Amino acid sequence: MVLKNDRTSNPKVRAKGVWATAASQWRLFLMVLPAVVLLFIFNYMPMAGIQIAFKDYNFGKGIWGSPWSGLKYFSYITQPSFWQIFRNTVVIALMKFAVGFPAPIILALMINHVRKNAIKKTVQVAVYLPHFLSWVVVAGLLQAILALEGGLFNSIRSLFGAGAIHYLGEGKLFYPIIILSALWKDVGWGTIMYLAAMSGIDPELYEAARIDGAGEFRQMRHITVPSLVPMISILLVLSMPGLINAGFDQIYLMQNAYNLSVSEVIETYVLRLGLLNAQFSYTTAIGLFTSVTGTTLLMISNFTSKRMGGEGIW
Repeated sequence: MVLKNDRTSNPKVRAKGVWATAASQWRLFLMVLPAVVLLFIFNYMPMAGIQIAFKDYNFGKGIWGSPWSGLKYFSYITQPSFWQIFRNTVVIALMKFAVGFPAPIILALMINHVRKNAIKKTVQVAVYLPHFLSWVVVAGLLQAILALEGGLFNSIRSLFGAGAIHYLGEGKLFYPIIILSALWKDVGWGTIMYLAAMSGIDPELYEAARIDGAGEFRQMRHITVPSLVPMISILLVLSMPGLINAGFDQIYLMQNAYNLSVSEVIETYVLRLGLLNAQFSYTTAIGLFTSVTGTTLLMISNFTSKRMGGEGIW
């Protein structure tokens, strides 16, 4: 039974309680204030520039002085040339997701079931290290290994009398190189959160399973994996906007005139048009389009995850 004079049903009383709680925790609010200010300055204030997508932007007149153009620049997005670039972006992002999302889970499960701490720590350090290399370094290593002339792979092929292969110039080889190099660089770093979640699993569950005769695989299947489901569902939701982000640093450094038909993605396209051709309105329209698409994917995946009994981010 709900009483009509219940104080919590009064919005003014609730608001007063919220402000009273905030006043009593002013030190915590003061601590997060710098982060809130930085977030506002670098994430919210630049949103005023979105209007460039709806204007014939003139650098001399500025954002506010440029004339409105309506949806003129969004019509360019319907052109076949853009959709080819959009396709390249989605294909690379989906392939990275299909390989890169389950790989840290599998690696974390393997590391977690290593019993000798010395071996476990050595493996962890070995798989973490590539993450700290910049893509400039990684791209340089790949170009040294895969170069048409003087590359390691082609030098080995020449020893056996085989012809050289232009690894970085053939479109059919570009995708495997991108996917495998991204996996090598980031798979170890992706295991950190899963290993942290595994460390919070009650050891008595494993002990009880061993007493019942469960081996390593059954313990992993019935204890470890179910315990990771909340973490997996949250990271899955957060990764959805990345399905339209192929990774600018890696793609731009591995791109050349020979593989441009498969390597041109939205990020490199925007850079080329925005900075080199000064088409600011068009590139802003593309950026707004991808942001809205990413937000839509995030909302759909969050809703689907919660409906299926998983975790959501709100």
